[in-house]
Amino acid sequence: MSVGMFAQTTQVDSLTQQIVDKTHQITGEELKKVDSLWIENLYKTSLVDSIFTSLKAPQAELSFVNDLEISTDTLKARLKVLDEKTPFHIEYNIELERIIKSYLKYRKKYYPKMMARAEYYFPFFEEQLAKYEIPLEIKYLAIVESALKPRAKSRVGATGLWQFMYQTGKLYNLNVSSYVDERQDPVKATQAACKYLENLYHSFNDWDLALAAYNSGPGNVSKAIRRSGNHTNYWNIRPFLPKETSDYLPAFYATLYIFEYAKEHGIEKEAPKIHAFATDSIQVKQLLTFQQVNDMVGTDIEMLEFLNPSYKLNMVPYVQGRNYKLVLPLQDALRFVDHEEEVYAYATAQANEREKPLPKYFEMSQRIRYKVRSGDYLGLIAERHGVYVRDLKKWNRLSSTSLRVGQRLTIYPKRLNYTVTKPKLIKKITKVTIPKKGAKRTHTIVNGDNLWGLAKKYKVTVTAIRSWNNLWSSNNLKLGNQLVIYNM
Repeated sequence: MSVGMFAQTTQVDSLTQQIVDKTHQITGEELKKVDSLWIENLYKTSLVDSIFTSLKAPQAELSFVNDLEISTDTLKARLKVLDEKTPFHIEYNIELERIIKSYLKYRKKYYPKMMARAEYYFPFFEEQLAKYEIPLEIKYLAIVESALKPRAKSRVGATGLWQFMYQTGKLYNLNVSSYVDERQDPVKATQAACKYLENLYHSFNDWDLALAAYNSGPGNVSKAIRRSGNHTNYWNIRPFLPKETSDYLPAFYATLYIFEYAKEHGIEKEAPKIHAFATDSIQVKQLLTFQQVNDMVGTDIEMLEFLNPSYKLNMVPYVQGRNYKLVLPLQDALRFVDHEEEVYAYATAQANEREKPLPKYFEMSQRIRYKVRSGDYLGLIAERHGVYVRDLKKWNRLSSTSLRVGQRLTIYPKRLNYTVTKPKLIKKITKVTIPKKGAKRTHTIVNGDNLWGLAKKYKVTVTAIRSWNNLWSSNNLKLGNQLVIYNM
């Protein structure tokens, strides 16, 4: 699911697609198989589903979800409570009951991990939602969109926690460059989603319709309102909405219900990796790679990726006017500040030793106009600009791949052949000399060793250890190798 797009689908194998195409023949076992494939896509490849909620099982086939310990009357009562305390129109119907029970039956084991991620993301979701006077329950929309995975990307390019398409992201100041995709930045993307939702609510004066427009675009919602006889209740216009959008709100309601009544269904969240209040950010003064931060500060690469998902190459670039920041666990941030000079010295030394140049930094242009030349064809033009042929056809309303010389094409490029910033000048590093009277010793590297720990143990600096052992271009300590250490 994505902002302003209703036709988005996930990648599924041919068996799954055949099942989806024959919804009137679906049995309980087939539906279970499809749901398991949805889970494989969503949780292992970061793709967002539009499979399960698109299925319409006959009433006779619903018995496979009726063995859950929740009666229809109990569900109706709980949905009524949610309806009364939220600005949404959460009405009971058999379709919503089916989705809730199916989620509980086939996805229950995945919710504890998702709730652990929610423990990190929800605090600043709620902060931004409150700032824009948006219902706090809309935080659950990010679960429907991305399963709270900031690097989630759909087949058609919708990206991030809130699944922004490139053009819509640009409208809300989410910049994309060769190094950074701000649609993957949890804070910036949440701010953009709030602004977009605020605008949609002002257009429709109804939160259900605002969410429907978030999925399919305001034009499709307005069209559905007209076709329904000018009704403005979501359930009245639902039959006139695009198929994916008609299932979008029930999926949101089901997610809202499960999170609000998790304890009643025996769902306990896992311990989160980290809390937002246990982190701090540092504005970088030169380009740093995640590996360099790991080497010098000790933060796990996985944690760095979790805290800094907008950096596509696992590098924090240094660009004048952009103020890119590195988010670290609080203790690691303090260690970084205490040893800042050594960190940058190590990064500088590695830059001097690098055999291949780093990728060029360039900003993605919002739109260019391209004039077709002799010898051009869509595949070649698409390759030059880092886009798909299907995108070129869609942007230019082309029904075929035929082109004529002189024809103008609209392109939203992802690859350009120029840079917008000059590389920062690199200073040579001053090596640490060997003490004339210092006692020499050797240390054999064992499992768990890192440079910070060794420096602390032998009361020397990390830079000294690297200098004495010529480790400037090395990323890892290899088990069994010996390091030379001098008393200082």
